Amino acid sequence: MTVEGLLIERESGVLRLTFNRPERLNSLSAEILHATADAIDGAATDGTRVIVITGAGRAFSSGADVGADGAPPGLDTLDAANRLALAITLSPVVVVAAVNGIAAGVGCSIALAADLAIARQSAAFMLAFTKIGLMPDGGATLLVTAAVGRARAARMALLAEKLPAPTALEWGLIAGVVADDDFDAEVGRIAAQLSAGPPLAYAATKKAINAAALALLGDSLQAERDGQGPLLASADFAEGMAAFQQKRAAVFQGS
Repeated sequence: MTVEGLLIERESGVLRLTFNRPERLNSLSAEILHATADAIDGAATDGTRVIVITGAGRAFSSGADVGADGAPPGLDTLDAANRLALAITLSPVVVVAAVNGIAAGVGCSIALAADLAIARQSAAFMLAFTKIGLMPDGGATLLVTAAVGRARAARMALLAEKLPAPTALEWGLIAGVVADDDFDAEVGRIAAQLSAGPPLAYAATKKAINAAALALLGDSLQAERDGQGPLLASADFAEGMAAFQQKRAAVFQGS
């Protein structure tokens, strides 16, 4: 399945998936999320040796899409994001997130679901959900906590601060940071190394690491869905979306 907003390229065993809506900072619709998951699922049997996920332009992804008519994302987008997080973590193929710019909201969740997240020096990560009256989803409540611990995960989730790539590396959230000018070449080098490596050993290694670190991912995805559903119907979310669109501070009432 191919959709507008996702560029799919294959070369020498490398499947490159590019979120391709640079004019919208690669915001993600349910359709794009499902198409990305479809491509990853297909890679398990089509000879792909490594998958690279990245973004076009200056963002990796700014998160879930708000339509041109201002329509907010709903549970269909959350379900698609959850499906993609599972596709990435369950695939026997190594997945590299080449984080070329801001990875916010569910874009951050997707980047952190990858086996290796490599970021440009100028990139940043942000769990921006509480700014619009929502909670983290896409597996972020587990993916972040497993990487950086409860205290730092709570800080990211509750304060919704932008975390620069060098700090993300220092915290153990990502696997590497590369100077902006060297980023594309280094991602290519890593992809080539993985493509030439032992796929069965990589698959077994990935499976064992994720079994140790992410065994509760399915439970976390369900807990996020259970929590997010009522929030999506709340007055606070409506206010958060209005404030976002009007570029003003939200005034939350707890309802």
